[in-house]
Amino acid sequence: MSDVQEFLRETVTDNPVVLFMKGTAQFPQCGFSGKAIQFLKSNGVKQLTTVNVLEDAEVRQGIKEFSNWPTIPQLYIKGEFVGGSDIIAELDSTGELKQMLAEAGVV
Repeated sequence: MSDVQEFLRETVTDNPVVLFMKGTAQFPQCGFSGKAIQFLKSNGVKQLTTVNVLEDAEVRQGIKEFSNWPTIPQLYIKGEFVGGSDIIAELDSTGELKQMLAEAGVV
């Protein structure tokens, strides 16, 4: 396993909620990352780890391989890949996102 894959595995395992995104929670650098942050905040997330994929090309490519998902942002809850912006929006509209976050103990 490469160093990047090991970093990704440890990050999603050691943190209850991780969002791989473009930019930061305070300054998202793309609309989809910004929407993902808004959904998490509107559900009352108190513990969120973000990884800015723009800071490291290896991480940006590595997370796509790690999840077998082609786009950013990518949300992980309790080590499980949840999905990207559209899936987060869908889960939010059904109330499932809030439930998942509550089960992870971060709201």
